[in-house]
Amino acid sequence: MKRIDNIYSRIYDIVNVRRAYMNARKKKTHYTEVKKIDKNPEAYLQQIHQMLKDRTFRNAPYEVFTKTDHKKKREIFKLPFFPDRIIHHCILQIVEPIWNSLFVRDTYSSIKKRGIHDGVQRLKLALEDKLNTLCCLKIDVRKFYPSIDHDILKAIIRRKIKDPFVLWLMDEIIDSTKGIPIGNYLSQFFGNLYLTYFDHWVKQILKIRYYLRYCDDMVFLYANKTKLHLILNKVKIYLLEHLKLDLKSNFQVFPVASRGIDFLGYVFFQSHTLVRKSIVQDFKKLVKEIMASETLSKSQICALSSYHGWLIHADSYYLSTKYLLPITQKHGYINKAFLRYK
Repeated sequence: MKRIDNIYSRIYDIVNVRRAYMNARKKKTHYTEVKKIDKNPEAYLQQIHQMLKDRTFRNAPYEVFTKTDHKKKREIFKLPFFPDRIIHHCILQIVEPIWNSLFVRDTYSSIKKRGIHDGVQRLKLALEDKLNTLCCLKIDVRKFYPSIDHDILKAIIRRKIKDPFVLWLMDEIIDSTKGIPIGNYLSQFFGNLYLTYFDHWVKQILKIRYYLRYCDDMVFLYANKTKLHLILNKVKIYLLEHLKLDLKSNFQVFPVASRGIDFLGYVFFQSHTLVRKSIVQDFKKLVKEIMASETLSKSQICALSSYHGWLIHADSYYLSTKYLLPITQKHGYINKAFLRYK
């Protein structure tokens, strides 16, 4: 495998730094720290250029807080906008094409043009092969990001990149805390990279045709449960021996027809696709709130559009007609996309 060298100067190039700044500030222009940089961006960007060129950059201390998402608590690590988050963009703009070339087709999350809905369409396509997708193995890793081993991650990075200054910069970020912090711009890319050779092992050694991964959530499809139990045992051994990762104990092996595959916010069957129950419940709460209000706010319109994005990728005619049409009738707000049902 060819290893990449002599790319560090591209990371600290002032044109790359300016582009990183523009990308980092997207949807954040109301932040106080962003407004401060916006008053004199060139002065700050020259500082970043110089600290990278001179290799004086040091990772800033994290602001750590807990976020609850559907009753699941996560520790979120936040870095300052300047210089850390801008520098993360500087790095990724150069190395992302290198890393993307390593990923198997059915790896999703933080990969351009491979978001949730791409994964949805790919899983639907797989389920069209009805004989070979009768059963599903669904697994995820226990405390994935906190469990990522720094030495193993560094070794994986070094399989593709050999520029010593790029390696120094990545090591500085990796070693800034235990595991890989949720909230870092680079974290999801590090997570994908950490599992990429596992993905290739699944496809090339286990020869699993229908395998999809979103972050550390994995779906394996096969014709029978016996084969999937054998795969589960091999996967456990590989993850533990090669990546020092443990699977959660809630792994599932089941017939697709009886339960459906809960993945990417949907529940997939071979004949149809439903929106996940928790998302539907949140959607109904929003509709109830809107129907009780006299006018539609901008935030409510944005939320409605977001839920519509979920509905159009599922078999949701009943939900759409029952809950979206009354809103258009009461508030006079008509989004033509709401009328395109499946």
